[in-house]
Amino acid sequence: MAFVQCTRVSLAFGDRDILKNITLYLGDGKRAALAGANGSGKSTLMKILAGKIPSDSGDRAMQKGSRVSYLPQSGIVHRGKTVREEAESAYEDIHAMLSRMERLGSALEGHSEDSIETRTLLGEYHALQEEVERRGYYSREQHIAEVFGGLGFAPGDMEKQAGTFSGGWQMRIALAKVLLESPGILLLDEPTNYLDIEARAWLEGHLSSFQGAYLLVSHDRYFLDVTVNEVYELFQGGLKRYAGNYSAYEKVREAELENLVKRYKIQQEEIARAEDLIRRFRYKATKAAMVQERIKMLEKIERIEIPESLKKIHISFPPPPHTGRIVLTITGLSKQYGEKRVLENLDLLVESKERLLVVGPNGAGKTTLLRAAAGVDLDYQGKLSYGSGVRTGYFSQDAAETIGGPQSVLEYIEEKAPAETISRARDLLGAFLFRGDDVYKSLSVLSGGEKSRLALLHILLSPVNLLILDEPTNHLDLYSKDVLLDTLKSYTGTVIFVSHDRAFMEALSSKTLELGRAPLGENAPFHRLFYGNYAYYLERVMRETLENHHEGGGLPPLSIRYADSAPPLNGAPPRNAPPPAVQEAPAPGIPPVILIKAGQPPEDSLLSASEKREREKKKQAAARRLARQEEEILASLETLEAEKKTLETQLSLPEVYSSGEKARETNARLAGVLAAIEEKTALWEANTNEQRANSK
Repeated sequence: MAFVQCTRVSLAFGDRDILKNITLYLGDGKRAALAGANGSGKSTLMKILAGKIPSDSGDRAMQKGSRVSYLPQSGIVHRGKTVREEAESAYEDIHAMLSRMERLGSALEGHSEDSIETRTLLGEYHALQEEVERRGYYSREQHIAEVFGGLGFAPGDMEKQAGTFSGGWQMRIALAKVLLESPGILLLDEPTNYLDIEARAWLEGHLSSFQGAYLLVSHDRYFLDVTVNEVYELFQGGLKRYAGNYSAYEKVREAELENLVKRYKIQQEEIARAEDLIRRFRYKATKAAMVQERIKMLEKIERIEIPESLKKIHISFPPPPHTGRIVLTITGLSKQYGEKRVLENLDLLVESKERLLVVGPNGAGKTTLLRAAAGVDLDYQGKLSYGSGVRTGYFSQDAAETIGGPQSVLEYIEEKAPAETISRARDLLGAFLFRGDDVYKSLSVLSGGEKSRLALLHILLSPVNLLILDEPTNHLDLYSKDVLLDTLKSYTGTVIFVSHDRAFMEALSSKTLELGRAPLGENAPFHRLFYGNYAYYLERVMRETLENHHEGGGLPPLSIRYADSAPPLNGAPPRNAPPPAVQEAPAPGIPPVILIKAGQPPEDSLLSASEKREREKKKQAAARRLARQEEEILASLETLEAEKKTLETQLSLPEVYSSGEKARETNARLAGVLAAIEEKTALWEANTNEQRANSK
């Protein structure tokens, strides 16, 4: 079984200790995430595990013949080859194996079957043959098509020059190559940064069937929840393991951090009292002994530090200007690029305080719609009108291009922000990852990601009542995403947004507009509006898929416009939905348009009110029971982890390992604790599955 291990690894940059005495084992099918604040050393530890950089001290070991594949956050550029040639390069080491097999075959021709040398050569030959077959070399065409297709590449892209693709697609090529290598150990640093929701979903499924071990760094909470069952956190140079997925880790960690903050406050009070006593009596001879005692105490005290990332930041929006109930009306919006139709006859009504999520595959027209809604792109057919008093703020991925010059980051925000927020400018910048001396950086030296974060903060602080946000969560860590989400939830204006972060989409959206292309007929654009958040949308789409599969049906032929495709969660008809007509008379010059109800009412709509209440009571009771069980399990796991650490420390003591009896006794206790951890982890996973089933 492949493994890689770092033991007592330490690394410092200048006088700053990044990693201190870190030990981490990856093998035996581990599914792990690496967490920690920005700058805590996650990427550094990944590079050490991958063998890309050395540590200052400690050891790195790996199983002989193990393959470790590593994907960095960014910076990979492919030139001089087609995409297919880049894909084939993932198998370069296999070409060396095949050459070796040819030489072995030639050597075997001159040996008798029963010699030791023959058996040795045969053993090596069969080992190489098994590795070639395990890596899927002879079916690589199928694997290449599957991986590149899953990550969003069209069949025609394979013959294009890799150098013609943008930076995000360059990283997709790099990710595809890493996956095609079929390593024993997979190290992925921010693999979801450049993936849309469809590609992320494919990667989730691919990792679920991956045979080796992997370690992930990601800022996508949902992605981590469905791909890992343990989390390692880097905190102040140390590494600690937490059982369970990312949400479970956050629950335990939140309680730990609350305790840390309490201890910090108590210690700060003790330090303040000691320093006050020293100041008051420093020059009194009668108090000299007491003062010296306090000075020695302060020198010896192990200071508790609270990192910047633990400071909770809440952004207060300037009150948005008042608007009427109708914020935006779109009628018959159509748009095409050359021969390609992106949007066709799109009708949409956006009301005040709605959070409208726009979803669809790449090329479906999401950004095109947002640009039109923001008034950035006026080259379209149809009509778009704003309600009274509407002021828009638009954030796009190219917003960073407008930022530059000699100003510092702090000066830029102080100039752009409303007067009431200037005093909190540094806190606001800290929430968007500009911490410490970063606020004094010149705009001209900022990276693209830093400029993007600064542009987003500027938009959020502007006095607007219609926010149009295209991928606002890119370049943000989980902490900053939470700050942004809390801010947008408390915002009293209207939001139209596109995102690829599933947890963010589910938590913020109140309506979901789907853009896509019909699978039959002319492959023309269509749209559907769902009166619920992203989770509701997924549930409806899944139900439709199952029904269509069962009936052998599919989407009707074009031209199609879906309306009122999903009722509100309470089952009442939406106030702005058109009547459920089957057909409307076409206007002159416009092809017939069919209005279709997509999907059927939920099955529970057939239940009586009392039956619904009774079922809901049972679900709530089960949810409370499962939540209590989960808390008990996680508490037990935390206790067991502490006991495991204590026993491992004891095994390193001379008085224990030099005594056979003590060593055996301690090892037996440790084995019992490890078995208990495994048992509790299984219970936790079963509890999680039951909670998911109960929530449906």
